[in-house]
Amino acid sequence: MSQPAVPLRLHGPAGRGTLLAVILASGMVFLDSTVVNVALPHLGADLHSDTAGLQWTVNGFLLTLAAFVLLGGGLGDRFGRRRIFLLGVGWFTGASVLCGLAPTIEWLIIARVLQGVGGALLTPGSLALLQASFHPDDRGRAIGAWSGLTGVSTALGPFVGGWLIDALSWRWIFLMNVPLALVVLVAALRWIPESRNPDAGRTPGAGAGQHHRRDRRDRHRFDLAGALLGALGLAGVTYALIEARQYGGGSVPVVVAALVGVVASAAFVLVERRRGGTAMLPPELFRSRLFSVLNGYTVMVYAALGGLTFFLALQLQTVAGYSALATGLATLPMTILLLVGSPRAGALATRIGPRLPLTVGPVVAAVGFLLLHGIDENAPYWTEVFPGVALFGLGMTLVVAPLTASVLGAVADRFAGVASGTNNAASRAGGLLAVAALPLLVGLSERGYDVPAEFTAAFRAAMYWCAGLMLVGAALAALLIRGATRES
Repeated sequence: MSQPAVPLRLHGPAGRGTLLAVILASGMVFLDSTVVNVALPHLGADLHSDTAGLQWTVNGFLLTLAAFVLLGGGLGDRFGRRRIFLLGVGWFTGASVLCGLAPTIEWLIIARVLQGVGGALLTPGSLALLQASFHPDDRGRAIGAWSGLTGVSTALGPFVGGWLIDALSWRWIFLMNVPLALVVLVAALRWIPESRNPDAGRTPGAGAGQHHRRDRRDRHRFDLAGALLGALGLAGVTYALIEARQYGGGSVPVVVAALVGVVASAAFVLVERRRGGTAMLPPELFRSRLFSVLNGYTVMVYAALGGLTFFLALQLQTVAGYSALATGLATLPMTILLLVGSPRAGALATRIGPRLPLTVGPVVAAVGFLLLHGIDENAPYWTEVFPGVALFGLGMTLVVAPLTASVLGAVADRFAGVASGTNNAASRAGGLLAVAALPLLVGLSERGYDVPAEFTAAFRAAMYWCAGLMLVGAALAALLIRGATRES
Protein backbone atom coordinates (compact mmCIF):
# COMPACT_ATOMS: atom_id res chain seq x y z
CA MET A 1 0.00 0.00 0.00
CA SER A 2 1.49 3.33 -1.07
CA GLN A 3 1.94 5.58 1.97
CA PRO A 4 2.40 9.38 2.09
CA ALA A 5 5.99 10.59 2.53
CA VAL A 6 5.19 11.76 6.06
CA PRO A 7 2.33 9.85 7.75
CA LEU A 8 -0.35 12.05 9.28
CA ARG A 9 -0.68 12.47 13.01
CA LEU A 10 -4.09 12.89 14.60
CA HIS A 11 -3.08 15.93 16.65
CA GLY A 12 -1.77 17.86 13.60
CA PRO A 13 -3.84 20.17 11.35
CA ALA A 14 -3.45 17.87 8.33
CA GLY A 15 -4.62 14.88 10.36
CA ARG A 16 -7.64 16.73 11.71
CA GLY A 17 -8.47 18.13 8.26
CA THR A 18 -8.26 14.69 6.65
CA LEU A 19 -10.50 13.20 9.33
CA LEU A 20 -13.01 16.04 8.90
CA ALA A 21 -13.17 15.51 5.15
CA VAL A 22 -13.74 11.75 5.21
CA ILE A 23 -16.28 11.93 8.06
CA LEU A 24 -18.37 14.62 6.36
CA ALA A 25 -18.25 12.81 3.00
CA SER A 26 -19.26 9.46 4.49
CA GLY A 27 -21.91 11.22 6.56
CA MET A 28 -23.52 12.64 3.40
CA VAL A 29 -23.94 9.16 1.93
CA PHE A 30 -25.15 7.56 5.18
CA LEU A 31 -27.56 10.43 5.81
CA ASP A 32 -29.11 10.23 2.34
CA SER A 33 -29.42 6.47 2.77
CA THR A 34 -31.64 6.89 5.83
CA VAL A 35 -33.49 10.17 5.52
CA VAL A 36 -35.14 9.60 2.12
CA ASN A 37 -37.58 7.09 3.65
CA VAL A 38 -38.88 9.83 5.96
CA ALA A 39 -39.48 12.08 2.95
CA LEU A 40 -41.37 9.53 0.83
CA PRO A 41 -44.95 10.70 1.60
CA HIS A 42 -44.02 14.33 0.93
CA LEU A 43 -42.14 13.85 -2.33
CA GLY A 44 -44.81 11.38 -3.44
CA ALA A 45 -47.53 13.99 -2.97
CA ASP A 46 -45.45 16.83 -4.45
CA LEU A 47 -44.36 14.88 -7.54
CA HIS A 48 -47.64 12.93 -7.91
CA SER A 49 -45.86 9.61 -7.65
CA ASP A 50 -47.32 6.14 -7.42
CA THR A 51 -45.94 3.37 -5.20
CA ALA A 52 -43.52 2.20 -7.90
CA GLY A 53 -42.05 5.71 -8.08
CA LEU A 54 -41.36 5.65 -4.35
CA GLN A 55 -39.76 2.21 -4.65
CA TRP A 56 -37.47 3.41 -7.44
CA THR A 57 -36.56 6.53 -5.45
CA VAL A 58 -35.11 4.27 -2.76
CA ASN A 59 -33.85 1.51 -5.04
CA GLY A 60 -32.24 3.67 -7.72
CA PHE A 61 -29.68 4.77 -5.14
CA LEU A 62 -29.21 1.31 -3.61
CA LEU A 63 -28.85 -0.33 -7.02
CA THR A 64 -25.84 1.63 -8.24
CA LEU A 65 -24.28 1.87 -4.79
CA ALA A 66 -24.38 -1.91 -4.35
CA ALA A 67 -23.28 -2.64 -7.93
CA PHE A 68 -20.33 -0.26 -8.13
CA VAL A 69 -18.92 0.02 -4.60
CA LEU A 70 -16.30 -2.70 -5.22
CA LEU A 71 -15.31 -1.08 -8.52
CA GLY A 72 -14.97 2.27 -6.70
CA GLY A 73 -12.51 0.74 -4.27
CA GLY A 74 -10.49 -0.75 -7.12
CA LEU A 75 -10.36 2.56 -8.97
CA GLY A 76 -9.02 4.26 -5.85
CA ASP A 77 -6.33 1.61 -5.38
CA ARG A 78 -5.21 1.97 -8.98
CA PHE A 79 -5.52 5.68 -9.83
CA GLY A 80 -5.20 7.24 -6.38
CA ARG A 81 -7.58 7.15 -3.47
CA ARG A 82 -7.77 10.91 -3.01
CA ARG A 83 -8.43 11.44 -6.72
CA ILE A 84 -11.33 8.98 -6.83
CA PHE A 85 -12.61 10.22 -3.46
CA LEU A 86 -12.75 13.80 -4.80
CA LEU A 87 -14.42 12.60 -8.00
CA GLY A 88 -17.01 10.78 -5.89
CA VAL A 89 -17.69 13.84 -3.72
CA GLY A 90 -18.18 16.07 -6.77
CA TRP A 91 -20.35 13.48 -8.53
CA PHE A 92 -22.49 12.84 -5.43
CA THR A 93 -22.98 16.57 -4.85
CA GLY A 94 -23.98 17.27 -8.45
CA ALA A 95 -26.48 14.42 -8.33
CA SER A 96 -27.81 15.75 -5.01
CA VAL A 97 -28.52 19.11 -6.65
CA LEU A 98 -30.39 17.31 -9.45
CA CYS A 99 -32.42 15.47 -6.78
CA GLY A 100 -33.27 18.72 -5.01
CA LEU A 101 -34.40 20.41 -8.24
CA ALA A 102 -36.36 17.42 -9.59
CA PRO A 103 -39.63 18.57 -11.23
CA THR A 104 -40.91 15.01 -11.78
CA ILE A 105 -40.54 11.62 -10.13
CA GLU A 106 -38.72 10.31 -13.23
CA TRP A 107 -36.12 13.08 -12.90
CA LEU A 108 -35.68 12.27 -9.22
CA ILE A 109 -35.19 8.54 -9.90
CA ILE A 110 -32.48 9.22 -12.52
CA ALA A 111 -30.75 11.62 -10.14
CA ARG A 112 -30.86 9.03 -7.36
CA VAL A 113 -29.24 6.48 -9.68
CA LEU A 114 -26.44 8.97 -10.34
CA GLN A 115 -26.19 9.72 -6.64
CA GLY A 116 -25.56 6.04 -5.95
CA VAL A 117 -22.66 6.03 -8.42
CA GLY A 118 -21.10 8.98 -6.60
CA GLY A 119 -21.57 7.21 -3.29
CA ALA A 120 -19.88 4.09 -4.69
CA LEU A 121 -16.86 6.18 -5.68
CA LEU A 122 -16.39 7.99 -2.38
CA THR A 123 -17.48 5.43 0.23
CA PRO A 124 -14.66 2.86 -0.16
CA GLY A 125 -12.08 5.65 -0.32
CA SER A 126 -13.09 7.14 3.03
CA LEU A 127 -11.79 4.30 5.17
CA ALA A 128 -8.94 3.45 2.80
CA LEU A 129 -7.61 7.02 3.03
CA LEU A 130 -7.45 6.80 6.82
CA GLN A 131 -5.73 3.43 6.66
CA ALA A 132 -3.16 4.65 4.13
CA SER A 133 -2.54 8.19 5.42
CA PHE A 134 -2.20 8.00 9.20
CA HIS A 135 0.78 6.97 11.28
CA PRO A 136 0.30 3.43 12.67
CA ASP A 137 0.18 4.83 16.22
CA ASP A 138 -2.80 7.05 15.31
CA ARG A 139 -4.53 4.87 12.73
CA GLY A 140 -6.74 3.01 15.20
CA ARG A 141 -7.94 6.21 16.86
CA ALA A 142 -8.61 7.84 13.48
CA ILE A 143 -10.69 4.88 12.29
CA GLY A 144 -12.49 4.78 15.65
CA ALA A 145 -13.34 8.48 15.37
CA TRP A 146 -14.58 7.90 11.81
CA SER A 147 -16.78 5.01 12.96
CA GLY A 148 -18.23 6.92 15.91
CA LEU A 149 -18.88 10.22 14.16
CA THR A 150 -20.35 8.68 11.01
CA GLY A 151 -22.59 6.71 13.35
CA VAL A 152 -23.70 9.96 14.94
CA SER A 153 -24.47 11.39 11.48
CA THR A 154 -26.60 8.33 10.76
CA ALA A 155 -28.43 8.81 14.05
CA LEU A 156 -29.03 12.51 13.42
CA GLY A 157 -30.08 11.98 9.79
CA PRO A 158 -33.78 11.22 10.32
CA PHE A 159 -34.01 13.98 12.96
CA VAL A 160 -32.35 16.67 10.82
CA GLY A 161 -34.12 15.46 7.70
CA GLY A 162 -37.50 15.44 9.41
CA TRP A 163 -36.95 19.00 10.65
CA LEU A 164 -35.95 20.19 7.16
CA ILE A 165 -38.97 18.48 5.58
CA ASP A 166 -41.42 20.02 8.05
CA ALA A 167 -39.80 23.47 8.17
CA LEU A 168 -38.81 23.91 4.53
CA SER A 169 -39.23 21.12 1.96
CA TRP A 170 -38.11 17.57 1.20
CA ARG A 171 -35.82 19.13 -1.42
CA TRP A 172 -33.49 20.39 1.31
CA ILE A 173 -32.50 16.90 2.41
CA PHE A 174 -30.57 16.81 -0.88
CA LEU A 175 -29.56 20.48 -1.21
CA MET A 176 -27.96 20.52 2.24
CA ASN A 177 -25.21 18.33 0.76
CA VAL A 178 -23.84 21.32 -1.17
CA PRO A 179 -22.33 23.27 1.77
CA LEU A 180 -21.10 20.01 3.34
CA ALA A 181 -19.40 19.04 0.09
CA LEU A 182 -17.67 22.42 -0.20
CA VAL A 183 -16.11 21.89 3.22
CA VAL A 184 -15.04 18.37 2.20
CA LEU A 185 -13.44 19.56 -1.04
CA VAL A 186 -11.52 22.41 0.62
CA ALA A 187 -10.24 20.14 3.41
CA ALA A 188 -9.37 17.29 1.04
CA LEU A 189 -7.49 19.46 -1.44
CA ARG A 190 -5.53 21.12 1.34
CA TRP A 191 -4.73 18.22 3.66
CA ILE A 192 -5.41 14.71 2.31
CA PRO A 193 -2.27 13.11 0.81
CA GLU A 194 -2.54 10.91 -2.26
CA SER A 195 -2.07 7.15 -1.89
CA ARG A 196 -2.55 4.10 -4.07
CA ASN A 197 -1.93 0.38 -4.03
CA PRO A 198 1.16 -0.40 -6.13
CA ASP A 199 0.02 -4.02 -6.49
CA ALA A 200 -3.41 -3.12 -7.89
CA GLY A 201 -4.14 -5.16 -10.98
CA ARG A 202 -1.68 -7.92 -10.16
CA THR A 203 -2.81 -11.48 -9.87
CA PRO A 204 -2.31 -12.83 -6.33
CA GLY A 205 0.31 -15.57 -6.25
CA ALA A 206 2.14 -14.45 -9.41
CA GLY A 207 5.91 -14.17 -9.29
CA ALA A 208 7.86 -10.93 -9.54
CA GLY A 209 8.67 -11.48 -13.22
CA GLN A 210 5.01 -12.12 -13.98
CA HIS A 211 4.07 -8.96 -12.04
CA HIS A 212 6.44 -6.88 -14.16
CA ARG A 213 5.14 -8.28 -17.44
CA ARG A 214 1.51 -7.88 -16.42
CA ASP A 215 1.73 -4.40 -14.96
CA ARG A 216 1.47 -2.63 -18.30
CA ARG A 217 -1.37 -4.86 -19.45
CA ASP A 218 -3.30 -4.73 -16.18
CA ARG A 219 -2.75 -1.17 -15.04
CA HIS A 220 -5.73 0.12 -17.01
CA ARG A 221 -7.75 -3.09 -17.04
CA PHE A 222 -10.69 -3.02 -14.71
CA ASP A 223 -13.45 -5.45 -14.10
CA LEU A 224 -15.88 -3.10 -15.79
CA ALA A 225 -17.69 -6.04 -17.39
CA GLY A 226 -18.27 -7.57 -13.96
CA ALA A 227 -19.56 -4.29 -12.52
CA LEU A 228 -21.93 -3.70 -15.44
CA LEU A 229 -23.22 -7.28 -15.41
CA GLY A 230 -23.77 -7.10 -11.66
CA ALA A 231 -25.71 -3.85 -12.04
CA LEU A 232 -27.75 -5.26 -14.96
CA GLY A 233 -28.57 -8.40 -12.98
CA LEU A 234 -29.83 -6.40 -10.01
CA ALA A 235 -31.67 -3.92 -12.26
CA GLY A 236 -33.47 -6.64 -14.24
CA VAL A 237 -34.72 -8.48 -11.18
CA THR A 238 -35.67 -5.22 -9.44
CA TYR A 239 -37.59 -3.95 -12.47
CA ALA A 240 -39.49 -7.22 -12.78
CA LEU A 241 -40.50 -7.18 -9.11
CA ILE A 242 -41.56 -3.52 -9.05
CA GLU A 243 -43.39 -3.41 -12.37
CA ALA A 244 -45.14 -6.81 -12.05
CA ARG A 245 -47.91 -5.07 -10.13
CA GLN A 246 -48.65 -2.74 -13.07
CA TYR A 247 -48.06 -5.02 -16.07
CA GLY A 248 -48.75 -8.43 -14.53
CA GLY A 249 -46.29 -11.18 -13.70
CA GLY A 250 -46.65 -12.86 -17.10
CA SER A 251 -46.41 -9.69 -19.22
CA VAL A 252 -43.67 -9.27 -21.82
CA PRO A 253 -41.81 -6.38 -20.08
CA VAL A 254 -41.70 -8.21 -16.75
CA VAL A 255 -40.67 -11.58 -18.21
CA VAL A 256 -37.97 -9.97 -20.38
CA ALA A 257 -36.62 -7.97 -17.42
CA ALA A 258 -36.53 -11.06 -15.22
CA LEU A 259 -34.72 -13.07 -17.91
CA VAL A 260 -32.21 -10.26 -18.44
CA GLY A 261 -31.60 -10.14 -14.70
CA VAL A 262 -31.06 -13.89 -14.40
CA VAL A 263 -28.85 -14.15 -17.51
CA ALA A 264 -26.76 -11.12 -16.48
CA SER A 265 -26.31 -12.56 -12.99
CA ALA A 266 -25.15 -15.89 -14.42
CA ALA A 267 -22.80 -14.09 -16.82
CA PHE A 268 -21.42 -12.10 -13.87
CA VAL A 269 -20.47 -15.33 -12.11
CA LEU A 270 -18.78 -16.68 -15.25
CA VAL A 271 -16.85 -13.44 -15.87
CA GLU A 272 -15.60 -13.31 -12.29
CA ARG A 273 -14.43 -16.93 -12.46
CA ARG A 274 -12.60 -16.27 -15.70
CA ARG A 275 -10.83 -13.18 -14.37
CA GLY A 276 -9.72 -14.98 -11.23
CA GLY A 277 -7.45 -12.84 -9.06
CA THR A 278 -8.16 -9.64 -11.04
CA ALA A 279 -11.93 -9.99 -10.63
CA MET A 280 -13.95 -7.34 -8.83
CA LEU A 281 -15.28 -10.19 -6.68
CA PRO A 282 -12.53 -12.84 -6.50
CA PRO A 283 -14.09 -16.34 -6.65
CA GLU A 284 -11.51 -17.50 -4.12
CA LEU A 285 -13.49 -15.68 -1.43
CA PHE A 286 -16.35 -18.16 -1.76
CA ARG A 287 -14.15 -21.16 -1.16
CA SER A 288 -14.78 -20.22 2.44
CA ARG A 289 -18.11 -21.82 3.33
CA LEU A 290 -18.37 -19.52 6.33
CA PHE A 291 -17.95 -16.42 4.15
CA SER A 292 -20.70 -17.62 1.81
CA VAL A 293 -23.08 -18.37 4.69
CA LEU A 294 -22.42 -14.99 6.32
CA ASN A 295 -23.24 -13.13 3.13
CA GLY A 296 -26.47 -15.10 2.68
CA TYR A 297 -27.26 -14.25 6.30
CA THR A 298 -26.53 -10.58 5.56
CA VAL A 299 -28.98 -10.52 2.64
CA MET A 300 -31.78 -11.90 4.85
CA VAL A 301 -31.21 -9.61 7.83
CA TYR A 302 -30.73 -6.44 5.79
CA ALA A 303 -33.70 -7.27 3.58
CA ALA A 304 -35.80 -7.20 6.75
CA LEU A 305 -34.19 -3.90 7.74
CA GLY A 306 -34.88 -2.42 4.30
CA GLY A 307 -38.51 -3.50 4.45
CA LEU A 308 -38.93 -1.94 7.88
CA THR A 309 -37.44 1.44 6.98
CA PHE A 310 -39.56 1.69 3.82
CA PHE A 311 -42.90 0.68 5.34
CA LEU A 312 -42.57 2.16 8.85
CA ALA A 313 -41.93 5.73 7.71
CA LEU A 314 -45.02 5.59 5.48
CA GLN A 315 -47.19 3.93 8.14
CA LEU A 316 -46.31 6.50 10.80
CA GLN A 317 -47.09 9.44 8.51
CA THR A 318 -49.90 8.14 6.29
CA VAL A 319 -51.82 6.23 8.96
CA ALA A 320 -50.70 7.28 12.44
CA GLY A 321 -50.54 10.99 11.57
CA TYR A 322 -46.94 11.61 12.64
CA SER A 323 -45.03 14.56 11.20
CA ALA A 324 -41.75 13.99 9.36
CA LEU A 325 -39.83 15.18 12.43
CA ALA A 326 -41.79 12.91 14.77
CA THR A 327 -41.17 9.99 12.38
CA GLY A 328 -37.44 10.67 12.46
CA LEU A 329 -37.45 10.81 16.26
CA ALA A 330 -39.53 7.63 16.49
CA THR A 331 -36.71 5.51 15.09
CA LEU A 332 -33.95 7.19 17.12
CA PRO A 333 -33.88 4.52 19.89
CA MET A 334 -32.75 1.79 17.48
CA THR A 335 -29.82 3.95 16.30
CA ILE A 336 -28.83 4.85 19.85
CA LEU A 337 -28.86 1.17 20.83
CA LEU A 338 -26.61 0.37 17.87
CA LEU A 339 -24.16 3.12 18.74
CA VAL A 340 -23.97 2.28 22.42
CA GLY A 341 -24.32 -1.49 22.29
CA SER A 342 -22.32 -2.53 19.20
CA PRO A 343 -18.88 -2.38 20.90
CA ARG A 344 -20.21 -4.54 23.76
CA ALA A 345 -21.79 -6.99 21.33
CA GLY A 346 -18.50 -7.23 19.46
CA ALA A 347 -16.63 -7.95 22.70
CA LEU A 348 -19.22 -10.58 23.65
CA ALA A 349 -18.87 -12.33 20.28
CA THR A 350 -15.09 -12.33 20.67
CA ARG A 351 -15.47 -14.04 24.03
CA ILE A 352 -18.14 -16.64 23.23
CA GLY A 353 -18.05 -16.83 19.43
CA PRO A 354 -20.45 -15.29 16.86
CA ARG A 355 -22.97 -18.13 16.58
CA LEU A 356 -25.11 -17.26 19.60
CA PRO A 357 -25.36 -13.47 19.01
CA LEU A 358 -26.05 -14.01 15.30
CA THR A 359 -28.82 -16.47 16.20
CA VAL A 360 -30.44 -14.61 19.09
CA GLY A 361 -30.25 -11.15 17.47
CA PRO A 362 -32.61 -11.86 14.56
CA VAL A 363 -35.06 -13.65 16.87
CA VAL A 364 -35.25 -10.57 19.13
CA ALA A 365 -35.64 -8.34 16.07
CA ALA A 366 -38.43 -10.59 14.75
CA VAL A 367 -40.35 -10.08 18.01
CA GLY A 368 -39.91 -6.34 17.43
CA PHE A 369 -41.55 -6.68 14.01
CA LEU A 370 -44.50 -8.51 15.52
CA LEU A 371 -45.01 -5.71 18.04
CA LEU A 372 -44.73 -3.00 15.36
CA HIS A 373 -47.32 -4.69 13.18
CA GLY A 374 -50.08 -3.33 15.45
CA ILE A 375 -49.43 0.37 14.68
CA ASP A 376 -52.71 1.96 13.66
CA GLU A 377 -54.40 5.36 13.41
CA ASN A 378 -53.24 7.87 16.05
CA ALA A 379 -50.87 5.26 17.52
CA PRO A 380 -49.43 6.39 20.88
CA TYR A 381 -45.66 6.25 20.65
CA TRP A 382 -44.72 4.69 24.00
CA THR A 383 -47.15 1.78 23.79
CA GLU A 384 -47.42 0.97 20.05
CA VAL A 385 -44.15 2.16 18.50
CA PHE A 386 -41.36 2.29 21.09
CA PRO A 387 -41.47 -1.36 22.29
CA GLY A 388 -41.11 -2.75 18.75
CA VAL A 389 -38.47 -0.20 17.74
CA ALA A 390 -36.47 -0.90 20.90
CA LEU A 391 -36.57 -4.68 20.45
CA PHE A 392 -35.61 -4.38 16.80
CA GLY A 393 -32.71 -2.10 17.73
CA LEU A 394 -31.59 -4.52 20.44
CA GLY A 395 -31.68 -7.42 17.98
CA MET A 396 -29.64 -5.54 15.37
CA THR A 397 -27.15 -4.51 18.06
CA LEU A 398 -26.44 -8.20 18.66
CA VAL A 399 -25.92 -8.70 14.91
CA VAL A 400 -23.91 -5.83 13.39
CA ALA A 401 -20.51 -5.97 15.11
CA PRO A 402 -20.28 -9.79 15.34
CA LEU A 403 -21.28 -10.07 11.67
CA THR A 404 -18.60 -7.61 10.53
CA ALA A 405 -15.91 -9.32 12.59
CA SER A 406 -16.97 -12.77 11.37
CA VAL A 407 -16.90 -11.72 7.70
CA LEU A 408 -13.35 -10.39 8.06
CA GLY A 409 -12.30 -13.44 10.08
CA ALA A 410 -13.62 -15.85 7.46
CA VAL A 411 -11.04 -14.94 4.78
CA ALA A 412 -7.30 -14.39 4.54
CA ASP A 413 -5.95 -10.97 5.53
CA ARG A 414 -5.15 -10.02 1.93
CA PHE A 415 -8.88 -10.17 1.14
CA ALA A 416 -10.00 -7.99 4.08
CA GLY A 417 -10.90 -4.97 1.91
CA VAL A 418 -12.83 -6.82 -0.77
CA ALA A 419 -14.51 -9.04 1.84
CA SER A 420 -15.79 -5.96 3.69
CA GLY A 421 -16.93 -4.40 0.40
CA THR A 422 -18.68 -7.59 -0.65
CA ASN A 423 -20.57 -7.77 2.62
CA ASN A 424 -21.53 -4.10 2.31
CA ALA A 425 -22.84 -4.80 -1.20
CA ALA A 426 -24.78 -7.82 0.12
CA SER A 427 -26.48 -5.65 2.73
CA ARG A 428 -27.44 -3.05 0.08
CA ALA A 429 -28.71 -5.77 -2.25
CA GLY A 430 -30.85 -7.22 0.54
CA GLY A 431 -32.52 -3.86 1.14
CA LEU A 432 -32.91 -3.31 -2.60
CA LEU A 433 -34.69 -6.63 -3.16
CA ALA A 434 -36.94 -6.17 -0.13
CA VAL A 435 -38.17 -2.74 -1.23
CA ALA A 436 -38.77 -4.15 -4.73
CA ALA A 437 -40.55 -7.36 -3.67
CA LEU A 438 -42.54 -6.59 -0.51
CA PRO A 439 -45.13 -4.16 -1.99
CA LEU A 440 -45.92 -6.84 -4.60
CA LEU A 441 -46.06 -9.64 -2.03
CA VAL A 442 -48.41 -7.74 0.29
CA GLY A 443 -50.72 -6.56 -2.52
CA LEU A 444 -50.09 -2.80 -2.29
CA SER A 445 -51.72 -0.99 -5.22
CA GLU A 446 -50.20 1.80 -7.30
CA ARG A 447 -51.66 4.54 -5.07
CA GLY A 448 -52.10 2.40 -1.98
CA TYR A 449 -49.38 4.15 0.03
CA ASP A 450 -51.72 7.16 0.30
CA VAL A 451 -54.82 5.17 1.37
CA PRO A 452 -54.65 4.54 5.16
CA ALA A 453 -56.83 1.42 5.30
CA GLU A 454 -55.10 -0.29 2.37
CA PHE A 455 -51.64 0.65 3.54
CA THR A 456 -52.28 -0.58 7.08
CA ALA A 457 -53.17 -4.04 5.73
CA ALA A 458 -50.05 -4.02 3.56
CA PHE A 459 -47.86 -2.79 6.44
CA ARG A 460 -49.02 -5.56 8.76
CA ALA A 461 -48.37 -8.23 6.13
CA ALA A 462 -44.93 -6.71 5.44
CA MET A 463 -44.02 -6.90 9.14
CA TYR A 464 -44.80 -10.63 9.10
CA TRP A 465 -42.61 -11.08 6.02
CA CYS A 466 -39.78 -9.13 7.66
CA ALA A 467 -40.06 -11.21 10.83
CA GLY A 468 -39.87 -14.33 8.65
CA LEU A 469 -36.69 -13.08 6.97
CA MET A 470 -35.13 -12.53 10.37
CA LEU A 471 -36.01 -16.06 11.45
CA VAL A 472 -34.46 -17.48 8.27
CA GLY A 473 -31.29 -15.58 9.16
CA ALA A 474 -31.39 -16.99 12.70
CA ALA A 475 -31.75 -20.52 11.30
CA LEU A 476 -28.75 -20.02 9.01
CA ALA A 477 -26.65 -18.90 11.97
CA ALA A 478 -27.81 -21.69 14.25
CA LEU A 479 -27.29 -24.47 11.70
CA LEU A 480 -24.35 -23.36 9.58
CA ILE A 481 -22.12 -21.02 11.62
CA ARG A 482 -19.73 -22.96 13.77
CA GLY A 483 -17.17 -20.26 14.48
CA ALA A 484 -15.18 -17.42 12.98
CA THR A 485 -12.26 -19.55 11.86
CA ARG A 486 -10.47 -18.43 8.74
CA GLU A 487 -11.14 -20.82 5.90
CA SER A 488 -9.28 -19.34 2.94
